[in-house]
Amino acid sequence: MFLGDDLLAWLVLAIGGAMAAGNLAALLRPPDTRREDDDLDRAPLARSILFIGLGVVAAIWALGSLFAA
Repeated sequence: MFLGDDLLAWLVLAIGGAMAAGNLAALLRPPDTRREDDDLDRAPLARSILFIGLGVVAAIWALGSLFAA
């Protein structure tokens, strides 16, 4: 099998980690300037926290699946 039997767990780990890291970076370092008039000044707090939580849960679940195998 391509990339082993744990391909799905590796993909979930990558997507979950990227989701958490990207939203955390958007909260901690918003862009200096807006590119267009309808761009937001900063990321919405509630949505970003929700996505950080979902990303962390997915990454932990994937790590658990990888270590259990």
